Amino acid sequence: MNKEIIHGREVYAYTPRPSTLIDIVKESANSNPDREAIVYQGERVTYKQLLQQVNVISAYLYYECHLKKGDRLALLVGNRPEFIQMFLACARLGVIVVPLNLRSSDKELIDMMIKADISVLFAEEGFEDLVRKWKKQHPTSIIIGTEGIKGENIYDSFKNLLHHNFPDPEYPSIDEEDPLYIMFTSGTTGMPKGAVGSHVNVIHSALHYKEVFQAKEPVRTLIAVPLFHVTGLIGQLFYMLLIGGTCVLMKRYQTGKFLDLIERENITFLFNVPTIYIMMLSHETFQPGKLRALDIAAFGGAPMSQETIESLMKALPFLRLHNAYGATETSSPATITPMIENFSKIASIGRVVPAGEMKVIGEDGIEAAPGDVGELYIKGPMIVAGYWRNEEANRQAFEDGYWKSEDMAAIDDDGFVYLMDRKKDMINRGGEKVFSAEVENVLYGHPEVLEAAIVGVPDEIFGEEVKAFIVPKKGSAPKAESIQAFMEERVADYKVPKLITFIDELPRNPGGKILKQQLTKFIEK
Repeated sequence: MNKEIIHGREVYAYTPRPSTLIDIVKESANSNPDREAIVYQGERVTYKQLLQQVNVISAYLYYECHLKKGDRLALLVGNRPEFIQMFLACARLGVIVVPLNLRSSDKELIDMMIKADISVLFAEEGFEDLVRKWKKQHPTSIIIGTEGIKGENIYDSFKNLLHHNFPDPEYPSIDEEDPLYIMFTSGTTGMPKGAVGSHVNVIHSALHYKEVFQAKEPVRTLIAVPLFHVTGLIGQLFYMLLIGGTCVLMKRYQTGKFLDLIERENITFLFNVPTIYIMMLSHETFQPGKLRALDIAAFGGAPMSQETIESLMKALPFLRLHNAYGATETSSPATITPMIENFSKIASIGRVVPAGEMKVIGEDGIEAAPGDVGELYIKGPMIVAGYWRNEEANRQAFEDGYWKSEDMAAIDDDGFVYLMDRKKDMINRGGEKVFSAEVENVLYGHPEVLEAAIVGVPDEIFGEEVKAFIVPKKGSAPKAESIQAFMEERVADYKVPKLITFIDELPRNPGGKILKQQLTKFIEK
C-alpha cells in the first residue's frame, strides 16, 4: 500500500488495483466465463452471459433513454437479477445509480428521487401507484418496469431491453473517483442524506474483504439482505464480482427456504444481520450436517450477542466467524474481526480494515487514550466523497479527512474496537453514562431473552432512566422482576432497566439496525 490523495484526502490505498467496477466484471468474465455469477429461482447466469447482458442494456440506455455520464437512474427493485444487470449497465455508462429502499413510503421515495434529480426510474411490480404519482409530477421521466408491472406509464419492460440490437455506444472515460451510486442513509437519527459512493470506494471495500476473509474458492454466497444496502451490495455482490464468486439471490427472506438454499446451492459464504442467524439456529429444519459446505459466516448491522456466537460455534464448529462493522459512508466495512477462535475479544467489532485509519475523540475534542470512550472517527479510501448536493452535511460530517461516525467507541491497546452506543442514544442517568451495547449484551445472556434493546426515557429525578424492550424466546414468559434480578447480579445498579416492556419483535430497518426512535412510541406514560 501507498499513501495517495483520494477524494481530496491523504489515505492509504492498494496498488495496483482495478480502476472501475466494470473492470472487475470483465476480469471475472475472462478468467471464469462459464462460472455462475447469478442464480435466482431456476435462472442461472454465467459471467460471460452477465457481461453480454450488461453491454446490451447499456446500449439501450444510451440510445433509447439518452442517458449519459453523470445522469441518475433510480432502482426500485429487490433482490433479483435485473437489479444487478441494470446497476452494472449504468456503471458501464458512468450513469449514477440511486438504489431505493423498497420499504419506504411513496412520499419518502418521491422525495429521494427529487433530491437525486433522476432521469429514469426502473421499478418492479407492486409499485404501480408510486409510478403513476411520479409520472404525473415528472411527465418527461422514463419508466422501465420488470415483467410483472402493469400500467400505461411504463415506457418499456426490462425483458425487451435484453432483445434490442443497438451497436456499442461511445463509452465514456470513467475515473475511479467518479460517482457510482447515491445511497440514502437509513435516517435513524434524522432526515436521510444521499451518500455518494465511487468506484474507488467499493473496490477498496471488496479488496478488504478479500484480504481479511481469505475465502476458499470457488465462493458461493446467498444474498438474503437487501441489495439496496451496502451489506448486500458491497459485502456480498461486489465482493463476489471481484473474486469471481456466485450470488444466489433471495427476493424475500424465509428461514426454511434460506436453510434449504444453503444446502441445495452449496453455499460457502454468508453475510447477514444477527437476527437471521438467531432464526436459523432456532428453526425446526436446522440440521448442521446439511450445511457442511459453509466456510465463512460474517455478521454486522447490529451487535451479535455472545450467546448467539457461542451457539453458532457449537452447532457449526467448521465455520469461520467474522464480525464486520461499517456504514453507508464507509462503503461497507470499517472494521473486521479476525476469525473468532476464542472469547478474549468477543465483544469487539474487530480491527480497522487494512487501508483504514481510526481514532476516538473525547468530549474535549482531543484524541482519547486506549480504552477510553469517545466518538469514532474513520478515514480511508473506502470513505464516500460526501453527501449529494448537501454542503452543510459535509461540513458537519467530515473533519481533517475523517468521517465522524456519531458512534461511541473505545480502542484497546491491541487495536480492537469496542462499539458502545450511538452518540444520540447514550443514556445519561443522573450524570452516569449508560451505553446500550454493554447492557443489551448482558440481557442477551438471560435464558428467556431472544432479543433486547434499551432506550432512555425521561425521569424527574435522574433526567433519564433505563428502559428495556425484550423479545422473549419462543415458549417462554419471563417476568420483569426476574430480568431485573438477573441484571442486578451483573451490572451496576444505575444500568439495571427500571422499566421493561415485552414485545413480539424489535423494529428494524432493512439493514438490520434497530430503530430506537420507533421504540419510544411504546414508552408508557
